[in-house]
Amino acid sequence: MTEHAPIILDIAGTTLSTTDCRRLAHPLTGGVILFARNWHNRAQLLELTSAIKAVRHDLLICVDHEGGRVQRFRSDGFTHLPSMRVLGEMWMNDGKGGPGSGALRATNAATAVGYVLASELRSCGVDFSFAPVLDLDWGVSGVIGDRAFHSDARVVTLLAKSLMHGLLQAGMANCGKHFPGHGFVKADSHTEVPVDTRSLRALLAHDAAPYPWLRSTLTSVMPAHVIYPKVDKRPAGFSHKWLQDILRGKLGFDGAIFSDDLSMEGARRIDDALVSYTDAAVVALQAGCDLVLLCNQSLGEGTEVDELLDGLAAQQAQGCWQPSADSEARRVALLPPTLSLDWDDLLRQPAYLQALQMLP
Repeated sequence: MTEHAPIILDIAGTTLSTTDCRRLAHPLTGGVILFARNWHNRAQLLELTSAIKAVRHDLLICVDHEGGRVQRFRSDGFTHLPSMRVLGEMWMNDGKGGPGSGALRATNAATAVGYVLASELRSCGVDFSFAPVLDLDWGVSGVIGDRAFHSDARVVTLLAKSLMHGLLQAGMANCGKHFPGHGFVKADSHTEVPVDTRSLRALLAHDAAPYPWLRSTLTSVMPAHVIYPKVDKRPAGFSHKWLQDILRGKLGFDGAIFSDDLSMEGARRIDDALVSYTDAAVVALQAGCDLVLLCNQSLGEGTEVDELLDGLAAQQAQGCWQPSADSEARRVALLPPTLSLDWDDLLRQPAYLQALQMLP
């Protein structure tokens, strides 16, 4: 097992370059996150994922593939999955549309969404999707919006648990995001630094409530690049109090913790200062993250990626950050435990065909 490979990075195109291979082989690289720019068709995607695994078989191949407007692969046979709000709306139709409507149909549909999502990705060599969103829909956040199941934490929890069951049936782990909640703030952490002024009691009673309820089901969590000043002055993903004292201590979560993208504006300002990607990664790891993402920096010369790889290695050598065997074990645990079906076999599989029929 690698000592600890915490960096999840991206690549520029639909094939691996020599530079990509060098970065993926770096001992601090633990995985790669794919985007729509890395997609042409299923055959190309399978060639790409096979090439990544040829560099290192234990690299975790990830993607943001939730359904709705956040779905990276949409053509050449991939099912266009509904937004999570559609499942929440189905839940609210309980009793209004006859025996097939309401909460039971919504939970079955959520399981089907998880199964189709995971089985299609895995047939193309993708190990893991950052899903589901556990944020509550307060009606103010444009970046969350219809990505959220519902405004009621109880409904979010039961639909998310059903979707995660579908992922598990297809051999894929899950990621609840964005802890403790991004849905209450209007600002988009991709471009701003959102601030949520509610108390810890209010956050735990509402937005963060799904996390302890799903403790036995969640395999990983991604914290929000949001500041909650009544709890800590740092964004949750860089806060020891949020990650260690609350998420791991108070709420009992023991799975992997991913940082959100370090290139987002919400990640670049820590303690009112603009920091480098390396400094942001070190603070995130010190706070309790097991893995850190750096996205959309491989385009052009991609010097930011090399700066992070070299910078984090230098910080390790100086003792500013130490590798963790526990963190590495959590990363490896996210890899699928079983072999996937190839696409043609998947299209004949009864469980997959049944799941397609159950989609909303």
